[in-house]
Amino acid sequence: MLHDSVQCAERSSDDIVHVDCVTHVYPDGSVGIHNMCFRVRASEVVAVCGGNASGKSTLLEHLNGLLVPSSGKVYVMGEEVNGGGKKDIWRHVGIVFQRPDDQLFAPTVLDDVMFGPLNMGVGLQEAKRMAMEALESVGVEGVLDKVPAYLSGGQKRLVAIAGVLAMRPKVIAMDEPTSDLDPFHSGLVERVIIDLKEKRGISVVLATHDVDLAARLADRVCILKKGCIIAEGPPRDIFYDRGLMNGAGLRIPKVAEIYLEHCAFFNKKPALKPLNVKELMEAMRGNSF
Repeated sequence: MLHDSVQCAERSSDDIVHVDCVTHVYPDGSVGIHNMCFRVRASEVVAVCGGNASGKSTLLEHLNGLLVPSSGKVYVMGEEVNGGGKKDIWRHVGIVFQRPDDQLFAPTVLDDVMFGPLNMGVGLQEAKRMAMEALESVGVEGVLDKVPAYLSGGQKRLVAIAGVLAMRPKVIAMDEPTSDLDPFHSGLVERVIIDLKEKRGISVVLATHDVDLAARLADRVCILKKGCIIAEGPPRDIFYDRGLMNGAGLRIPKVAEIYLEHCAFFNKKPALKPLNVKELMEAMRGNSF
């Protein structure tokens, strides 16, 4: 059964991306997303959270025209995206796929990251400069002559991000950006996401079931279930709604779980809604006595 989705707000001049009541039906008849309403504004991190088959990847692939709606409309920079129009949409919205091997194909890392700028019509030397800048931004400039296939999983993920960043988009959408990574490389990717927003003013869309990551990074959270956004709002509101999260097949973040258990132990009413370890420690000190 399809769920009623969050109602679409009026399209605003502040929207870089506006998804207006979009449904996508795959050739086999399965519904990827249904009546989807979604937006991305400047310099924000939006977390799209849901379990497997909730529609996260399908939504992402509509943001830069990889998929075209069966019904509804997608707008990027105020212009409607469809199968025959807005050929340069990828200049504004880039996607980092869940599997870096689906994205990396060139003989060397430098060649791979240069591909986007060259495809934009940039000259060879300028493309190399843009690629080097992107690689330095994500901390993997030391592998520029390596064959992508021989990199570690974490290095591949960072190079894939660099390949999109080199085209200087306004939005980067990442599909499960820390999946299958060790804690060290997960931390590097997380730091890159923060820098994209804070230092470059690039909006980031995170499609993830990692609610702990989303709690730390997101300015706004959208919860997906069976192809619909069933809730949207600030992370402190969304992630402390245990009923909502359970209904979507998700758990609340560990920080929220620890804090609520702490409050229950001391028979205190939760007064705050911490989302990271620092906030948790401050909240727990305030509630312990």
